[in-house]
Amino acid sequence: MDFMGEFVFLNDWARERYLRIIRPAGNLFARLGVHPNILSVLGLLLSLGAGLAYSTGSFFWAAWVVVVAGTCDVLDGQLARQTGKNSPFGAFLDSTLDRFGEIVIFVGMAWHFAGGPSFVTDLTTMEPAHHSPLAVILVFLAMGGSIMVSYTRARAEGLGIDCKVGWMQRPERIVLLIIGSLLYSIPAMGPVLMKVALLLIALLANFTAFQRMVHVRSRLLGGE
Repeated sequence: MDFMGEFVFLNDWARERYLRIIRPAGNLFARLGVHPNILSVLGLLLSLGAGLAYSTGSFFWAAWVVVVAGTCDVLDGQLARQTGKNSPFGAFLDSTLDRFGEIVIFVGMAWHFAGGPSFVTDLTTMEPAHHSPLAVILVFLAMGGSIMVSYTRARAEGLGIDCKVGWMQRPERIVLLIIGSLLYSIPAMGPVLMKVALLLIALLANFTAFQRMVHVRSRLLGGE
């Protein structure tokens, strides 16, 4: 699955600018003979690192690891096309590892908000200062919506229907997650802004899954 897919909130200028920046890296990997699947696996390993960083409350550093993981996700598809190594299995592997990557990132974040290990503890309640049941719920709603966006597309394509419609596709989800994570360290307002980012992902991702259901129904039933 191409990380940069079809943009809804992100415009073509931002897309082209980003691709231009990372193109030299793709050219370097091509010259070195790196297989695209290696980048797919590397993206998953980086996502595991991001999940670990989230679990310990290091949201700022986790955000930058997510940036690198997302870049690997772009480069694997770009490299596959550039070197002629694109294949059905490569696309399947990439999409599958993307889902695992999203899951470990969200689980790491949920662990943090559920009261996982932290150096900052509220001594009056003996609970971690970052403990937030609401944030845990938002994380799992965001994760569920993200998975359903991907599932509805995969299921539709299994029926022979192109299904790239919707407001909150993977690029938008990743960008919101990164912005929220970078803002998380702001005193007082940071955690609130992170919850807002998670809420937007949860609402818009699940709505996107619904949009795709409507789209597939329309295609299958001929607009009836």
